[in-house]
Amino acid sequence: IKSGLRLTKTRSYSVLYVSSIKRAELTLNEGNKRNNSTMVYGLIRSVQAAVKYRGGWKGLWEHMYTNGDYPFKFGTYMGCDSAGNRYYENRVDYPFGQHRWVEPGDIHNYDSASIPPEWHGWMTSMNDVPPSSEGDYISQRKQNIIPLDSRSDANIDHNVGHQEELFNFHHLHNLSTVRSRGYGIGNPIVGLPPGGKSSFYTQPGSPYNDASIRPRVNIGDLDEGKGGGRPYKSEKWADRLRTPEEKAAIEKGKMDAAKAAIEAEKANAARRKIVMAMRGSGTVAGA
Repeated sequence: IKSGLRLTKTRSYSVLYVSSIKRAELTLNEGNKRNNSTMVYGLIRSVQAAVKYRGGWKGLWEHMYTNGDYPFKFGTYMGCDSAGNRYYENRVDYPFGQHRWVEPGDIHNYDSASIPPEWHGWMTSMNDVPPSSEGDYISQRKQNIIPLDSRSDANIDHNVGHQEELFNFHHLHNLSTVRSRGYGIGNPIVGLPPGGKSSFYTQPGSPYNDASIRPRVNIGDLDEGKGGGRPYKSEKWADRLRTPEEKAAIEKGKMDAAKAAIEAEKANAARRKIVMAMRGSGTVAGA
């Protein structure tokens, strides 16, 4: 009887164990199906939102090709700069360090140097107030300025002071990159045309500094008799402008002048010898 009871209990335990495993497998399969359907639904909703947010399939494919995951990254629009770069923030769905990003205004010709310093400070969390709110902040703080009885002719009404408007080549704030790759060939990487002026800083006294460049003063023209066309500022410069035929003619003229000088010196020496012979041996003292 005891052995029969033990077998019955063992069988009941085995049945319960197998049934629990089957229930767990069914629950797991149902959960996987539910998760898969949720993932597919979430992906479809993200694509729908991205298509609407990007203005259609063309904008979506363009951003997918150029900006990676940005087409499916959504946040609060915080502002825009002069280059057309748009700045966004999302502190809920993304961790710190990924919660702020920029979408370039020109996605086909983007350079990291086109981000202004004030927006760069906001993106790196150096400050939490976007630069687009600086005007409102100044206007708010101006209300706390105590008016003075003295008269002022200043054209500003706050302590920030006058600020000059800056213009950067192609909105690049690192102007050391805006320089020609060679003399007169420009820089196709940043869009500097051939013959365009470089924008990088030059020290006073540098031959590349406009204020330190002396005006060119010519001392002659090789084609002066023909109306001009080959001016030169030094003899070395003139020698570089001459053709091989002109250089050969000059060398021939030098050789002819040297021969003529030698012949003239020989004639002078012969004439001096004749004059000395005509004078005789000279007067002898005491003769």
